[in-house]
Amino acid sequence: MKKISYSKDVDALLIELSTEPVAYAEDEGQVILHYSQDAKLVLVEILDFRRFMSDETVTALLAS
Repeated sequence: MKKISYSKDVDALLIELSTEPVAYAEDEGQVILHYSQDAKLVLVEILDFRRFMSDETVTALLAS
């Protein structure tokens, strides 16, 4: 895994799996899956993240 980041402004957790450019995305409700041109999963975006996780969990995830 390359990088995990949290955007407090939009309450979204971003999990970067690859540095390949994103070609398209599929919206799966509160999860947006971003794919490369060859259909490889590049980025997972989880919206309204704090609805599912406590502050302690968010802090722990971002610390690792």
